[in-house]
Order: sequence, then structure tokens, then C-alpha cells
Amino acid sequence: MRSGATIREDITEALAQDRDSGQSADLSAQERVMLSNVLSLRERRVGDVMVPRADIIAVPADATLDELLALFRTAGHSRLPVFDDSLDDPRGMVHIRDFLEFIAEQGKAEPSPGLSEPALHNLAAVDLSTTLASAKILRPVLYVPPSMPAVDLLVKMQATRTHIALVIDEYGGTDGLVSMEDLVEIVVGDIEDEHDLDEAPAITATGEDRFTADARATLHELKDATGIDLSDTEVAEEIDTLGGLIVTLAGRVPAQGETIEGPEGLSFEIIEADPRRIKRLSILRRSTAAPDTAPQAEAG
Repeated sequence: MRSGATIREDITEALAQDRDSGQSADLSAQERVMLSNVLSLRERRVGDVMVPRADIIAVPADATLDELLALFRTAGHSRLPVFDDSLDDPRGMVHIRDFLEFIAEQGKAEPSPGLSEPALHNLAAVDLSTTLASAKILRPVLYVPPSMPAVDLLVKMQATRTHIALVIDEYGGTDGLVSMEDLVEIVVGDIEDEHDLDEAPAITATGEDRFTADARATLHELKDATGIDLSDTEVAEEIDTLGGLIVTLAGRVPAQGETIEGPEGLSFEIIEADPRRIKRLSILRRSTAAPDTAPQAEAG
């Protein structure tokens, strides 16, 4: 450690030197990115990582269980915020596990004499017209300002075992929503599950040597589209997607409109991104000059 320097400053300087030199004997590219993300965590605010109000999937308290079931099927989330008249009047959240527990309890089958293997549940007995409010299965959520440091919210979520927070503006209105997964993704990058991949990532040619791509597209798809194989390059070690490659090259999540130079004459321009992930990008394939391999004329 340098005299008078903090541990944070030493780590930051070491990561910068490591990135500039292009060599790392101790840390992989992914480890460098994660360390940089950890160091930047205290600078991130809740407002930087929240899902904006317009994108919140929520359910009204007077919705029926039938409507709630349909929403859970399409939303791809295990927790949904619940509101009364509007999102500015939140009442809590509903967890799919509590919903299923309620359904199972209401549909519990009565013992039938003479049956060797009685049915466990009678779902026909469940009244799906019951409203969410009357089912009494709501859980509390956290209410936080957009200026709150993201790391403070993460600690609070761990302490209260609450996975959802509603971001409330200065007038008491709902500004957005933050989940624990959103906060963890600041450090580890995009966490995808089976519901995040409803459509196959694709790379599409838009002109000569130009392509647009979903950041989830794989390096194998990049090879199929451009003919350039990066799987054996050092920078692509243990990387599967274009988004992961670009974050590794930049050492951070690049901003929308930023261009990152890649190996093998590739250039990546970020079309769509948020503070946690790259979503879409443009790829430019530059032709590289072939080495002079023409045979020399024989003397004489």
C-alpha cells in the first residue's frame, strides 16, 4: 500500500494500471469488472438503477385472483406491487408463493372414505372471483427516495428481508421501483432467467460490414454473422455474450452512444443501455490489411 493512500485508492490505481497494461497475472477480466463495480457502488443512487414508473408491472388491490393469476403468467416476476386507485397509492406487494399457498389452502380436499389415495386438492372449490384485498396476502414494501445510495438500500433490504422498494418522489408520488436483483446486477452484471429470453437474441446485417445486435447475442452468433471468431482470444475468455465482451473491454458498462473498439477490427457502438446493462448495439467490421505474402520473383 502506498503511504497515505486508502485501500480504495490503491485498488482503483491497481485496476487502472492493470487495464492500461492489458496484462493481469492475478485477476481475470470479469474479476476486474466486478471489483470496479463494487468500488463504484457507493456513487450509485437508487434513481440511477430503478425501473421507471412507466415500466412498472403492478396489480390493483381490487383485482380478482383469476386476474392475478393471469398477470403472474405474463409478467415473469415472482413479486408484484399492489395499489389502490393508482401507483401513487401503493398498498404493498403480493408474492407468488403466498398466492399459491392461499390457493392450496382454499382448495384443500376433504378426506374421502374408501379412497386409497385421496386427492390432495380440489381446485374447483377455489373461488377465483375473490379479490386480492380480501385474500389478505399482501406483504409490506420499502419506500425510499431516489437520492438514497444504492448500497444503503441493499443493506436495508438484507436487514428487513424485503426484495422490493418503491421509489417515492418529493411530492409523495411513485417514481419507480427497485428490486434486490437490480442492485446485485450493479456488481455482477445482467442476471438472466428463463423469462428474460422470450425472444432469441439476434444479430442482423444492416449494410456492408454493419450489423445491429441484441447484447445477449452469443459470440457464436457473432461468428455466424460476421465470420470473426473471438472465442479463442484472451479478452473473450469465459465470456459468452456480446454485452459481456463489451463490458470487459471497457471495464464498466458503457453509456448510450459510446463506441468501444474491439479485437479483430470490430467496433461496437452502444445503441441502448442503462446503468446496469447494455441492451442493443451496432457493430462495424473493419477490413484488416492482409500481410504481404506474395512470392518473390526468382533471380536469373
